[in-house]
Amino acid sequence: MLIFWDQRLVFLATPKTGSTAVEVALESLASVSMQRPAALKHLPARDYSAHFGPLLHSSAGGRFTTVALMREPLDWLRSWFRFLQRDDSESPDHPMRGRSFDTFAADYAAETRPPHARIAGQAEFLCDAQGAPLVDRIFRYEDISAFVHFLEDQLDCALTLPRVNVPPAADVALSAKNEAALRARMAADFALYATLS
Repeated sequence: MLIFWDQRLVFLATPKTGSTAVEVALESLASVSMQRPAALKHLPARDYSAHFGPLLHSSAGGRFTTVALMREPLDWLRSWFRFLQRDDSESPDHPMRGRSFDTFAADYAAETRPPHARIAGQAEFLCDAQGAPLVDRIFRYEDISAFVHFLEDQLDCALTLPRVNVPPAADVALSAKNEAALRARMAADFALYATLS
């Protein structure tokens, strides 16, 4: 999470949407940069709205605008799969060892997810319990240039995002059966993503 005090702007770092690159590029311009622990770096919008936002607003005497990125849901899950496989070769007991993306997708779509697939969805990160967005501006990761232009206007600077924290390549083939199951399981994410321009 990055807080820009003078601009009354807060960047909420949705996991697996390039947030590390944004933080590397903008940390020096931010009044506050929360990068550790992960619970604060990736503070969900619900927690921000319930706790952090009111504190900021009362301290600054005005409301802050919140912004975040959202990734196409299947691509987001593929990114998580590649990320979770990073340490696979170092431990023979790693829960992702020998697991294909198709199997991981089935685990994620299951009614009761196994521990390695217990990942909160993007809608859960960005919305309230009823599914209403809690973030003022949500940008598509796939159109990150629109987000960059917005930040450049708000912060009055030129911005280039570095490539950092890029997970290794992996086979992310998905069967039609598991894609259908994922689309049902991730319905809230797909619905939110469809509202973004």
